[in-house]
Amino acid sequence: MKRTTKKKSTIFSSSPIQVLVVVAVCLFFYNATAATAQTETVLYNFTGGADGGYPASPLVLDGLGNVYGTTVFGGSFPPQCSAAGCGVVFEVSPAGTETILQTFSWADGAAPNALIRDAAGNLYSTAQVGGAVNAGAVWALTPSGTERVLYDFPQVADGAFPRAGLVRDTKGNFYGTTEQGGYFGGSCSNGGCGTVFKVTPAGTGTVLFSFVGPPSANYPTAGLILDAQGNLYGTTASGGVYGYGTVYQVTPAGVSTVLYSFAGQPDGAYPFGALLRDAHGDLYGTTAAGGTGTAAACGGGCGTVFELSSSGRYRVLYSFKGVPDGSNPAAGLIQDSEGNLYGTTELGGNPANFSGSGTVFKLTPAGNEKVLYTFTGGADGAYPLAALVMDKQGNLYGTTEEGGASGFGSLGSGTVFKLVP
Repeated sequence: MKRTTKKKSTIFSSSPIQVLVVVAVCLFFYNATAATAQTETVLYNFTGGADGGYPASPLVLDGLGNVYGTTVFGGSFPPQCSAAGCGVVFEVSPAGTETILQTFSWADGAAPNALIRDAAGNLYSTAQVGGAVNAGAVWALTPSGTERVLYDFPQVADGAFPRAGLVRDTKGNFYGTTEQGGYFGGSCSNGGCGTVFKVTPAGTGTVLFSFVGPPSANYPTAGLILDAQGNLYGTTASGGVYGYGTVYQVTPAGVSTVLYSFAGQPDGAYPFGALLRDAHGDLYGTTAAGGTGTAAACGGGCGTVFELSSSGRYRVLYSFKGVPDGSNPAAGLIQDSEGNLYGTTELGGNPANFSGSGTVFKLTPAGNEKVLYTFTGGADGAYPLAALVMDKQGNLYGTTEEGGASGFGSLGSGTVFKLVP
């Protein structure tokens, strides 16, 4: 696929905002400061055309400050992808120049997920749909722009529709999840409960574990993390004892254990994001709902940040309130050398919009949350669905699924942004 470039669009900066918020539904008054401790720069605005649109996965960063990512739409527009497009792999330079590294065509997959990048610059991920039987694919992309399908999910029983990227072990094997396929029974009889799979460097695929549904887990939408012993850890956004999702482990032998079942309130519900594991073996993550936040726009809670210790002790580190701190965190977390956690909320933050357009936040080890940036829903972006990445200088990079200065409709087709201390 020929590499094409498109120049950056307008750069925007934020300023501190201090507001007196009246939440009319609840008749509660919040005297809140939307703390903007960092300056936001839009590095690139997607148009939804050949350059891609609606980025929903985390970025990866190289040593020169270039960021790499995917969009689920845009690119090419074969009939199978309709007017939305099949998605692209892109690179954005520090100066804001976008380069299209791969445009998907359905036969090689469509709607690509989060990337991983090796030392040689090769990129790897999955495609949510498309491929040989429209069940998705695992693919690789060389620095020269040559794409190769490593594995086509051959039938639904082997897993179907991966919604997250991959993790790779020291031998070069890839591991991931499919949202459906695998076991067809109980509450999962229509599409299957989902799988954990392994693909070798030679392209041989194996189902390590098939989920079976409540009271166990089902429908994994998040990617995996790997420990030194080869154990895999992930989340499911549903299933478990109470139906609100789980944290689980799968051993190299394919034995799965539910480490925690979410109950909704006050502990959280619907963990869509991947986990973070620290040097002590403690796990950190987010739930998109649940917790103790009671804002009217959140319904059953505005979401949480949680910790699950290596000994199995669960605790909520923070419950979101919606305004001004954000709501519905749908992505995983990153951690700095001091133990601070950083993440995004899809909604909340901006009181001018009832549901809000999302935030970037920092959470200290003591549980103190600080809003680093509040999206307005306009030119600066809206609805960040993906986790952040951090460079050596402490700058944060991420994407918003919508917003920006150009694209279809008033919301735009998404952005790549940078937050500078």
